[in-house]
Amino acid sequence: MITLDYLITSLIIVALPGTGVIYTLALGLGRGMKASIWAAFGCTLGIVPHMAASILGLSALLHASAVAFEIVRYLGVAWLLYMAWGMWFGTGAMKVTANETKTGIAKIIRDGILLNLLNPKLSVFFLAFLPQFVTADTPDTTAEMTLLGLIFMAMTFGVFVIYGCFAAALRQHVLERKDVMAWIGKSFATAFIAVGLKLLLTNQ
Repeated sequence: MITLDYLITSLIIVALPGTGVIYTLALGLGRGMKASIWAAFGCTLGIVPHMAASILGLSALLHASAVAFEIVRYLGVAWLLYMAWGMWFGTGAMKVTANETKTGIAKIIRDGILLNLLNPKLSVFFLAFLPQFVTADTPDTTAEMTLLGLIFMAMTFGVFVIYGCFAAALRQHVLERKDVMAWIGKSFATAFIAVGLKLLLTNQ
């Protein structure tokens, strides 16, 4: 059964600024609304494997295996630093284009997927989060957890699209000001570096 507590808690978690939010905002400012929506889509897809792992119980294995956790963690840190590099120098998500364009949609989606896919903490998070809201006497735990996961994904996509559209609305005000765009790009890059360092220093 879907409760109000679950919806409110999920909304708060989704709305908190993280790598997905930063990435979506960057695409909205740099490439426009359509690009930000594709970014939101990619970030949403990136949580599917973690939710599937949680529902199937595989994230418990990731939590128990130090080697597996460390491999995914270092890959995640490397990807965050790669994204930060592109934002800092304006060659990645913060590359500004004068007109909204469909070019690079696959890359936008891929980068969004990898941002969440290479974060091992998400699997552990969903393993701890979803079971709290499963009805004790439910006849099918897997089905209920799947429904909870799908609702969480829908909320993630919706909130990220709102973030992206907000950024895109500000785009015209900063598009011609290259110094402002450069400063925003470096700010986002710094945020990615900070998240990467936090992930690097986090114990299993």
